[in-house]
Parts: sequence; C-alpha cells; structure tokens
Amino acid sequence: MFKTKRNGLILAAFMLLLLALVACQPETVVETVVEQVQVEVTRVVTETVVEEGQSVEVTRVVTETVVETVEVEVPVMAEEEEMGPMMAPDPTTYRVQTFGDIDTMDPNLIYDTASGTLALNVMEPLIRYNREDATTFVPVLAMEVPSLENGLISEDGLTYTFNIRPGVTFHEGGTLEPHDVAYTFQRGLLQSDPNSAQWLLLEPILGFNNCFDITEAIDPECGLAGDPDGMKASASAEALVSACELVQAAVVSDDDAGTVTFNLAVPWGPFLATLPPAWGSILDMEWAVEQGAWDGTCETWQDHYAPGSENSELTDVMNGTGPYKLESWTPGEGWVITAFENYWRTDADPVWEGGPAGQARITTIVNSLVDEWGTRFASLQAGDAESVAVPIANRPQADAYVGELCDYATGECTANADNPNGVLRKWGGLPSVSRTDVFMVFNVPEDSPYIGSGQLDGNGIPTDFFTDVHVRRAMNYCFDYDVYISEALNGEGTRNNGPIIVDMLGYNEDGEYFPYDPEQCAAELEQAWGGVLPEVGFRFQIGYNTGNVSRQTVGEILQAELSAINPLYQVETVGLPWPTFLRQFRAAQIPMIASGWLEDIHDPHNWVQPFTIGTYAGRQALPQDIIDQFTELVNAGVASADPAEREQIYFELQRLHHDLAIQITLAQAQGSRYEQRWVQDWYYNPIESGVYYYALDLAK
Repeated sequence: MFKTKRNGLILAAFMLLLLALVACQPETVVETVVEQVQVEVTRVVTETVVEEGQSVEVTRVVTETVVETVEVEVPVMAEEEEMGPMMAPDPTTYRVQTFGDIDTMDPNLIYDTASGTLALNVMEPLIRYNREDATTFVPVLAMEVPSLENGLISEDGLTYTFNIRPGVTFHEGGTLEPHDVAYTFQRGLLQSDPNSAQWLLLEPILGFNNCFDITEAIDPECGLAGDPDGMKASASAEALVSACELVQAAVVSDDDAGTVTFNLAVPWGPFLATLPPAWGSILDMEWAVEQGAWDGTCETWQDHYAPGSENSELTDVMNGTGPYKLESWTPGEGWVITAFENYWRTDADPVWEGGPAGQARITTIVNSLVDEWGTRFASLQAGDAESVAVPIANRPQADAYVGELCDYATGECTANADNPNGVLRKWGGLPSVSRTDVFMVFNVPEDSPYIGSGQLDGNGIPTDFFTDVHVRRAMNYCFDYDVYISEALNGEGTRNNGPIIVDMLGYNEDGEYFPYDPEQCAAELEQAWGGVLPEVGFRFQIGYNTGNVSRQTVGEILQAELSAINPLYQVETVGLPWPTFLRQFRAAQIPMIASGWLEDIHDPHNWVQPFTIGTYAGRQALPQDIIDQFTELVNAGVASADPAEREQIYFELQRLHHDLAIQITLAQAQGSRYEQRWVQDWYYNPIESGVYYYALDLAK
C-alpha cells in the first residue's frame, strides 16, 4: 500500500513538473510524419519439445524486436521571438543589495566606499568628475572650475579661487554661503583624524608631509599626532591658537564677494583632483554647530581633534545640498534616500553635457545590507533588486542570466548570443584602481582578542610577532597567488609587485615578486624567532569584512598552506561587520587583515604614501625606522616634476617594499557590474566610491 501511494505521488509530481516545463517553453508546432521504428513485441508461444523421449507442450513468453512503419507526431520548435524592452516593476524606486554598512556620515571623516556612496548622492562638492572621466571636472557648488585661463589659479600655482554658487539650499533649510565652504575645509584640517583622508589636503594646503597632521604645526617630530589628550595636555594655548590661525589663513571665505580662496603651501598639480570625493562635501556651518560640532573659533578646535568616527557629532546625521536627502538609516540594515524637492539644479543646467538635470528621475533609493550571496542572487533572479553586489567568485552564476553585454568605454550594448533573453545586463572588464592586500600588524595591543594567549606557546603569538622579517617573508612565500586569482578573482586578476598598480608611472614590470614557494616558507619560519616555531607552533586570526568572499578566500588560503607545512601553524579566519572591521583595523587590534585600497587620485603618490608612511603604516603600527626609510623616497617622488626621475624613485621604493616584506601584495582584479535590463544610463568612473543615482533612470 505504501509503495503504491508513493508511486502515485511521484507520478503526480512528475506531471506537475512536466506541465511547468511545457508552460515555460517557446510555442511549439506539431506535425505528423511517417517513420520506420523498432518496436519491442511480446507474445506467448506454445511449442512441442521432446524431453527424455517424450513429446511435451511448453508455453513461454517471447520478446522480439521488429521494424514497423508508423505515423508519429513530432514537435517543431517555433522560432524564438526576441524579447522586447523590459520595464521596471516600479520606476520610482531603485533597490540595491550589498554588504558593508557605512562607517560615518561626517564628510570630514569619510574614508570608506560604503560611506562615500551615501555622501556622493546626498552631499555635494565644489567640483566633481566629468561623468566617467577622472581627469577632468565640472562645477557643482562652484560656478566654474578654476584654471590658469580663467584666472582662478594663480601663475605660481599657489592660489585657487572658487566663486560659490548662489541660491543653493541645504536639505535642512540653510542657504549655502562661502563661509560654509571655508568652515568645511578648516574643520577637516583641524580635526586631522589619522583615519580620515585629511592627509590629502594637509600636504598641499599646509605643506605638512612629515606627520600629515595638524599637530605638525606644534610638534614637527610627530609626538602628538593622533593623540588628543596628549596634545591638550602639552600644547600651550598660544600654540593651539597659532595652529588654528594657520589653517584659517590658508582657507579664506568672503561672503560679500561670494568667493573661497585656498592659499597653498606648495604648488600641487593634483589639487583639483583631490576635491570631488566625499571629504570635499560641503557642510552647513550653522547646522553643524547646532549638532555640537566645532564652533569655528580658534579657542575650541582642540576639543574636536582626531575624534574617530565613533565620537563625531555628525557621524549619524547628514545634511547636504544634493539631489537626494537622507530619509533613514538603520545600522546593520541599510539606508533610504529620497529625491529632494527643492534641489537647486534646473532642467536647463545638466551636471555634464547631456547629463541629468532638474529633479531626480528615480525618487527613492533603497540600499539594503544582505551579507549572504545566495539571498542577493535570488533577489537578482526574481527582479526584486535593480542591482546587487556580486563577488568575483560568484560571477559565473550571474553570467548564466546575462542577456546583454555592454562596453563601459563606448556605452554600447549587444545581445548575448548564447542567451539573448537573459534578464540581466553585464558591464564587464571594468579597469580597477583598487586592490586587496594582506597587512601584518607589527605591534598589536596586549588586549587584542585575535592573538590567542599573546605568547609564543603554540596557542597564540606575541604582540610583536610580525616584527621578525622572516615571518613576514614566510607569509609572502606561503600565499598561493594563482589559486587566489583563479578562485577569488575568477581568473580575472593581474599580480602586482608593490604598492603601485599596473600601467601607472613607477610600476616596474621587471620588479621582483615573491613566488609561491612552500619550501621557502617553511625555511623562513625555521629561521624566525630563534628557530622555535617548528616545535612550538603559533596561532592567530586573520580578519576580513563579512560578506566579502574574495577576502575570506585570502584567509582560507593562508590557513590551508600554513597548516600543510606544519599542523602547529594555526591561522583562523574571522569575519567582522564593516564598521567593526574598520575600527579594529584602525586600532591595530587584528594581527593580520585582508583589506583594500581604492585610489583617491590617479597618481602613484596616492599608492606609495598610504602603503608605506600614511594610512596603512599607522594601522600596521610600522616602526619609525621603517617609516623613515620610506619617507625620503615618498617625498622625493611627489616633489619631482620630471616623470623619468619620479619613475626611478618609485622603482627604488618598490624594491625596498619587497625586501622589507611589510605586506603581502596580491592582484588587481577586473570589475563587473550586473544590473536589470530596465536600468538606464549607468556609467563607470573608476575613482567614484559608488553609483551616482542621480544619473540613472528606470525604463517605464
């Protein structure tokens, strides 16, 4: 009985599946044809046989194969119709699913892509990139882009003047005035948070290229950099006021004339290129002061120095002039922005030639945090998201649904011959100006939860484990770069041999690489820490940001390779939410971490500085003697106006980077974007932190 019911259920399920499949197929035409077919025929045969001298009738069943002529119905597939234009289910709302929450809404502190994407759409800078071109600019809150030709850049390259746009309203009701612009930059320079992008402005505006911090005006030896309590305890009131006045003299506003003037300490070719990103977004001074931010006087700035994103008065509030205003932000879940009905830009004033103008065409942007790739993928398949973050390793899954392939350089799209009715559009081969690498921390705080026992006893590592160059070299030799490129980057990656990326001034194609060499890895570890590691072993954790499969793969590769050499070499991979990941990295809490860099300006200085003496030098707690070796080369490279001379300086710097093995340099990946085919007008600018939704539309 049970078997009969089960067979019945199976048959019913099969029939339902068959009906579903038929319903999903293109229309068929049935025709009748005559064919000769082989048919099995079963019949009962009775015959007489002789057994033991007697005749006996025997009946048996016989199955034979015979050829018969029959008429059969054959389905003929009708020619598949080309899919018509796809329409958005709700053309007023763009839904994106990604991973990694914002770190802060304070533009003077934003230095991550998640926060930068929000600022890109809610706030505005003086100038921005000219659509996909990262080397030319269009005015935004400035009336025009300064140049030598229009007289807004002085002949000596030290003075930049901006005419500020009148009639612009902030989302909270304030009116944009030149003093708002000056306040924004002055506040950032005086905040000088070591985990912000302010070093990019401190260097040209104040000439600070030793500490890259406002405290360089007080202590050129950098003893106070990043130490709010130490600065307030040791700096005199006169020194504090003097530092503030230095900043106010460098960035000057004139509300009556409608101008803001930057007086640089040194000529700086890439100064304009430094202004479009999030840290150039303009604040409403009066609104910021109401939130508890710096009041603009030289007597109080020290109370707001180096606050960190977790302590900023503006970290969870945002008030800009952009085409969208912040509707809501739920930590760990995402944010919603809506079109600002009083946006200043008219229909006759496009952002760039042929670009968006007037009110935003898409009125609501919903950015949801979904760590699990399977959930994001299901939403993409079902049309429940206009776009989602697709890890490199998962691109083949998304590729199966691509019906249209687009060239980012020309903007032209063609049908995918293998799947012309696929629901997705793919922009492939996007050149990358970012890279994930592995960073080893030289001095981890004793209270770190990521170093086990904190001792070299087989159950942890000492806080200064990576100060031994043999350990650092071993990690470089133990990493299987080919597996990483194949599995984490889907085969779409190019190894780099130092901080500078391929095809940039200073990249040396003949420079030395660390090969994947497990035997040499083992040999280096035998030499490290007095030779005790093979017998004692070690245990530590490598961190990555949750949802980033490529960075997770980095940790898993090292984990597998080290344990294969010696089971006492234990590495554990730990995923952290993006804000936690950033703060733990900035505090040097995690001994080894997989993280990435997206360039701020397209110049080798923007790679060598953070990797050797700036951002990552601080997060890795690099010793001063190593920083000193790099500082001379970094400063010489940016100071030279001769490309050939700069190239040789950067060649030398990359040799030093290899020899000291302060990081594990991985590979540049090619980017891809997947979107529903009803999305319109996307473009690719490699330096922008995210999608500029004001430029987009949805097919109606």
